[in-house]
Amino acid sequence: MVVSETTFSMGQIKMARILITGGCGFIGRHVAEELIENGYDVRILDALVDQVHADAEVAVPEGIEVIYGDVRDKVAAHAALADVDGVVHLAAEVGVGQSMYEIARYVGCNDLGTAVLLENMLGLPVKKIVVASSMSVYGEGLYQTADGRRLGHVRRKARETKRGQWDPLGEDGDPLVPIATDEEKPVDLASIYALTKYAQERQVLILGEAYGLHAVALRLFNVFGAGQALSNPYTGVLANFGSRLANGQPPMIFEDGRQRRDFVHVRDVAVAFRLALEKPAAAGHVINIGSGHAYSISDVATLLADAMGVPEIRPDIMNKARSGDIRNCFADISKARELLGFEPKDRLENSLAPFADWIRQVGAIDRGVEMKRQLEERGLIS
Repeated sequence: MVVSETTFSMGQIKMARILITGGCGFIGRHVAEELIENGYDVRILDALVDQVHADAEVAVPEGIEVIYGDVRDKVAAHAALADVDGVVHLAAEVGVGQSMYEIARYVGCNDLGTAVLLENMLGLPVKKIVVASSMSVYGEGLYQTADGRRLGHVRRKARETKRGQWDPLGEDGDPLVPIATDEEKPVDLASIYALTKYAQERQVLILGEAYGLHAVALRLFNVFGAGQALSNPYTGVLANFGSRLANGQPPMIFEDGRQRRDFVHVRDVAVAFRLALEKPAAAGHVINIGSGHAYSISDVATLLADAMGVPEIRPDIMNKARSGDIRNCFADISKARELLGFEPKDRLENSLAPFADWIRQVGAIDRGVEMKRQLEERGLIS
C-alpha cells in the first residue's frame, strides 16, 4: 500500500511519490528499490546516456513509471515533476578524468540540468529534494601535522608528483597524516567534475532556503556494488578493476597504489537517500555518506583479484599521476549518524565475493586502456 503525506512512520512524515532523476542508473535503481520497499510511489526521469547504459540491460523495479528524457529538457522535466512530493536528484555525468576535457558536457548536464530541474519545481507542490554530491568537492581530505594541528587546505604540487613525491608535505617539508574528512573541511575544487558537483549542491541548498524546501546534499564517497556500468571506464575504481580482471588483465593503478579511499556499498547509499528525505533534522545540510573506513587502492585491487579467483594477477602500479586526482580522502560519518541515524552495514571486505560473482555473471568490456590513452593524449597523465 502506498503511504500518503499524512501517514506517519517512526514519527516522520512520508511522502507519496518521489521522482528520481537518473533513476535507471546504478545508484538510482537501488534508491528506487529502497523507496518502493518502504511504501513510496516512484517515478524515474532518465536520458539513458550511451556511456552508462549502452552495454547493459536497463531494468527497474516493477510498477515504476519511467519517463525517458534529458533533465535539461524543460518539457521533460516539467512532465516528470507533475504530482510528485519530493525529488532525488542523481542525473549527472560522472568522472574526474573525463571532465577535464569534456568540459561543456559536464557543466551542461550537471549544472544546467540542475538549474532546469529546480526552475521547473518552482510553483509546484514539491516539498523535498535530495541531491547527490561527491567527496571530490573536498579535493585532498583532511590532514594533521605531527603535533596534531588540523589542516583543511592541502594540495600537492605538480612538480612534486612528477618526481614521485606522492604524499603531501607540510610547509616545513615534514610528512602529514591523513585523517577522516568531516563536512567542516573547506572545499577545494581540483577538477571540473568537482566544480560541477559543488555547483549542484549549492543550487539545491540555496533554493531550499529561499523557498522553504527540505533540501539536502549527500556527499557520496566511492560507491560500489552489483549493477555498476562495468564497461564505462569512468564509473568507479572497483568497476574498473573488475572489468580488467574479468578480461585477464591487471588493474591499472596510478601513483604507487598507497592512496586511500572510502568505499560504501550502494545498498547503504540507497538507505541514506531515503533517510535524507524523511529526517527533518537533515534539511539544509551537506552530509558525508561513506563507510567510515579507509582502504589503500592497491589493497582493494588485491582483495578483488582474490575474490574473483585470479590471485596471480597483480596490479599494474604505473607510478604516474592523473590531473585532478587527490592522494587521500575518507569519510567522517558522524554527521550522518547524528542527523540521519545512518549506519552502514555492508563493509567492503565482506561484500567483494558477491560483487565478484556478479561480475563473472554479466561479463565486461575492458576500456581501461582506452581511458588511459585519452588522458595521455591530452597531457593529463604525468
